[in-house]
Amino acid sequence: MQQTGSMTPMSAEMQDCVQACMSCHTMCEETMSSCMQLGGQAQMQIMRTLMDCAEMTRMCADMMMRRSPMSAEMCALCARACDMCAEACMSMPDDPQMMRCADACRRCAATCRTMATAMA
Repeated sequence: MQQTGSMTPMSAEMQDCVQACMSCHTMCEETMSSCMQLGGQAQMQIMRTLMDCAEMTRMCADMMMRRSPMSAEMCALCARACDMCAEACMSMPDDPQMMRCADACRRCAATCRTMATAMA
């Protein structure tokens, strides 16, 4: 694949998706820190889901920024990881941090689904 000297600017939709991914990544990392302070075995599954989501959102944003040809598939996977994370966070409805994380995950999932469809 030959690279040209300049890339076309990202669309507003792609910029929004990258920002949603990075916001979700940050929120998942903050929520993991909060979970570690709470402790408990029940938290382990939530922690795994938070870790998966944090990694997927970071990687998805990176791939979109470098215009990877696999961005559409990554966005679809990222939406799935975000949906799973939102669901896990909703299992603790009395925890405000978990609710903020669920909101960030739902927003990211929605933008990633839109991008996956647009880039397919």
